[in-house]
Amino acid sequence: MTELLNFNDANSSNRQLRIIDLSDTLQNDKDWSPWWARNSVTYQGHKFGRFAIWLLFGITPKYLRNRLGWANETIELSTHGTTHMDAPWHYAPTSEGKRAKTIDQVPLEWCYGDGVVLDMRHKEDGSAITIADVELALGKINYQLKPFDIVLIQTGNDRRLGSPEYFTHGCGVSAEATHWLIDKGIKVMGIDSWGWDVPLPIQAKQAKASGRKDIFWAAHFVGIDKEYCQLERLANLNQLPPYGFKVSAFPLKIKDASAGPSRVVGIIED
Repeated sequence: MTELLNFNDANSSNRQLRIIDLSDTLQNDKDWSPWWARNSVTYQGHKFGRFAIWLLFGITPKYLRNRLGWANETIELSTHGTTHMDAPWHYAPTSEGKRAKTIDQVPLEWCYGDGVVLDMRHKEDGSAITIADVELALGKINYQLKPFDIVLIQTGNDRRLGSPEYFTHGCGVSAEATHWLIDKGIKVMGIDSWGWDVPLPIQAKQAKASGRKDIFWAAHFVGIDKEYCQLERLANLNQLPPYGFKVSAFPLKIKDASAGPSRVVGIIED
């Protein structure tokens, strides 16, 4: 979804902003999500609202303008069940030797900044994005990262939204590349897949086969050593330019939580 905003006041010089929706749609998804990752939305229509008004206040339909009440919804979801920001607390209890930040403690200035899209759609399913991949992608767009850029990894896996393969296919970012990005001053990085790492079923198989403890969830566990946040389950990165836009990614302020659902958008000034 793209929305246009026009600014015509004396200070705006007739600016036009394009707002690109980078968020998944929160909806009932039991038809394609595994049982442990499902969202539930219960819709209470206007007739139900009319009943609620009568129950709460004794107001009958004759007192309502259209003889109907309010609409309302209730939702049941994981904080990671739709487009969201992971807080350092998600990765471990500590980060950089101190108590890890929960989502309500993440600095708001991290959540808005210059965006950069790195195209990794050529990477094969199950492969890890390396430092060399990131450097090559930056070279192709002739961009040099600066502190507090928001780096978005485009894998194209959002095309699988609505299918079980969304949770098991696609590529992910290596621990080494994650370290590298943080060392460049990046505090927020995101991906258009279910998770930042290589798909977890693939990592689980690799970890069991090798007997090693540095494979499963390797990129997430970087957060033990270096403080950073991830945006996961993004969409529509193909509608953004490589750079020259802003990212707004403010999460819900949930006390002591490991993540917050977020309405992430890209803002392009034409």
